[in-house]
Amino acid sequence: MEQEKIIVGLDIGTTKICVIVGRKNEFGKLEVLGMGKAESEGVVKGIVFNIDKTVYAIEKAIKEAGDQAGIDIGVVNVGIAGQHIKSFIQHGGITRSAKDEEITIDDVERLTQDMYRMVVPPGSQIIHVMPQDYMVDYEEGIKEPVGMSGVRLEADFHIITAQTNAINNVNKCVRRAGLEIEDLILEPLASSLAVLSEEEKEAGVCLIDIGGGTTDIAIFYDNIIRHSAVIPFGGNIVTNDIKQGLMVLPQQAEQLKTRFGKAISEEASPNEIVSIPGIRNRSAKEISTKNLANIIQARMEEIIEMAHAEIISSGFENRLAGGIVITGGGAQLSNLKQLVEYMTGMDTRIGYPNEHLGKSKIESVKSPMYATAVGLVLAGFRSLDEREDRYREARELVKLTPKTKRPVSSRNFFNDILTKTKSLLIDDLDSKNEY
Repeated sequence: MEQEKIIVGLDIGTTKICVIVGRKNEFGKLEVLGMGKAESEGVVKGIVFNIDKTVYAIEKAIKEAGDQAGIDIGVVNVGIAGQHIKSFIQHGGITRSAKDEEITIDDVERLTQDMYRMVVPPGSQIIHVMPQDYMVDYEEGIKEPVGMSGVRLEADFHIITAQTNAINNVNKCVRRAGLEIEDLILEPLASSLAVLSEEEKEAGVCLIDIGGGTTDIAIFYDNIIRHSAVIPFGGNIVTNDIKQGLMVLPQQAEQLKTRFGKAISEEASPNEIVSIPGIRNRSAKEISTKNLANIIQARMEEIIEMAHAEIISSGFENRLAGGIVITGGGAQLSNLKQLVEYMTGMDTRIGYPNEHLGKSKIESVKSPMYATAVGLVLAGFRSLDEREDRYREARELVKLTPKTKRPVSSRNFFNDILTKTKSLLIDDLDSKNEY
């Protein structure tokens, strides 16, 4: 009997650490076996600032998810975000020596690997290299060059970098929690797998993932990511505005936002008053929901303006037939969809991570706040499928290669084909000796 494939996603967020354990059911849908959560006290704006607190939260969430799923978790797919994330477009190319033979997967992999070797600013590291369009012998607009004939293979790549220190801190936290990283994935990319349809990505769509510390932007067109950005504001800054503006405790500010908050002040009744307990036997404090909505709207307008500026700067503003999809914990704010549509003039919907989900005992996983964690599991299965496809293709190529045309051993051929492009590598010997 074939061993059941189970993938674990670990979302290290500013507000929460979330772990989701999933498997594919017989219909190809994701079935959530377990979910664990812990309050994230060691992360600020997506960056780990306190190793010990973050490790403790990871261990707590991992144990909860593992107990629910009835498994011991050892390997995870981890999301990375933060203001340190940068992206740009870079052109690259290779000249093939085998002029008369077809372009192979090996050629495409070699071109991609070359981009990982390019020079980036000190302290930065490439985490994703994503091809946009290929060129074969200067013929542009090619999406799939494998099988074509040509000498010169070129492509434009969307390259995403992260701060090396931020990556190392994430690696350190995960390893100290007794886990191994299978893949490190940009969080908006993971979220896009959970909440965007193939049709939307083909038509053109902008994903806005409003987290606790940051708001992540990812723009897709022709099923290819065209632009990504990170805005250093999220739901936590709205909570902080409420705390300062209404002079309440942080916990009270968060409850006011989630239970009574509205993104459009006109939707709030001027006569509605919320009473909250006073501090240390002081009299109760009365809060106007209209004032609350005014504070929330002011900050949300700023975040939406910055997101809209990213859409404009990408050059795809007039090509996004799929409009905008909002997800993340901040997407649950009442009337936010209407505010985004009013400010951008683009069709907007809330992104729920239920498109690829099958039946599950854990219904709360369908909330937008778990989109990244669900997407990390889906990314793991997609990576697994790609490796299996490459393995099958490699076997077929070896079978089809005549014995007289074997310039390299089949073993080396397999090693080259089956080497998966890793976004990040965990130090092997050093890390084992360190912990």
